[in-house]
Amino acid sequence: MPDDDAVIRDDRNGVAWITLNRPDAGNAMTYAMRNQIADWLDEISASAIVRAVVITGAGERAFCTGADLRGGGPPQPARPEGAPDRVQGDVARMIRVGWQRLINSVLDCEKPVIAGVNGTAAGGGCNLVLACDLVIMAEEARLIEVFIRRGIIPDAGGIYLLPRIVGTHRAKEIMFFGDDIGAADAERFGIANRVVPRAELEKALTEWAERLAIAPTRAIGITKSLVNRSFESDRLTAFTEEAWGQELNNATQDSTEGVASFIERRPAEFKGW
Repeated sequence: MPDDDAVIRDDRNGVAWITLNRPDAGNAMTYAMRNQIADWLDEISASAIVRAVVITGAGERAFCTGADLRGGGPPQPARPEGAPDRVQGDVARMIRVGWQRLINSVLDCEKPVIAGVNGTAAGGGCNLVLACDLVIMAEEARLIEVFIRRGIIPDAGGIYLLPRIVGTHRAKEIMFFGDDIGAADAERFGIANRVVPRAELEKALTEWAERLAIAPTRAIGITKSLVNRSFESDRLTAFTEEAWGQELNNATQDSTEGVASFIERRPAEFKGW
């Protein structure tokens, strides 16, 4: 578990608000924090109470500036005397069970996840934003694929995610140079759905999250899964999965309610199942 409330969860009105709470450290994430969020998202997928998620950062300076390099990684197995501190496979394993697990938990969460980008999102923090389903940024916020500045390649799923959002040439520009991307450019590139004054960020997040929390949750979950898979699917596979997705969704009570409310000319009351 992370120490000292480094990451906070507050469930209200069907929404889980997850806040990175280390503003003095740029909301950099430790291994324990990443595990906690991934565990929560796994739990939220099965929850009949939580129907939407918001991930944001405390303070005004940073959403998440990536990994806290002082926070350590996963525990290492015992080594025989004379073995080096690092052997081949250690780094790949650290990435796989650390940042990649977190990114996968966002992508695979059966509920919609909104990034509330209050400040700088750099490195793994930037790619956490890319993994979310919807992105609302404060006007002062910025994204930085900072990896190249440190002489390393982008990890935390960035090489997979960014080209799918902005295209290959723009992704290469962003990753090769590592320049700051302001909120206006993030919206222009298709990364941010909305840009708002920082004072209005929580209001905008609440509006969208609570709309999602009364929407047909299973239909959104199936839609999310199909969209996320669409870039890997050929047309036949995509159409087949779409048809079976509709088959599954039509068995939900929310689907029945949606049709009934249309026939009866009244607002639908979706329950999430």
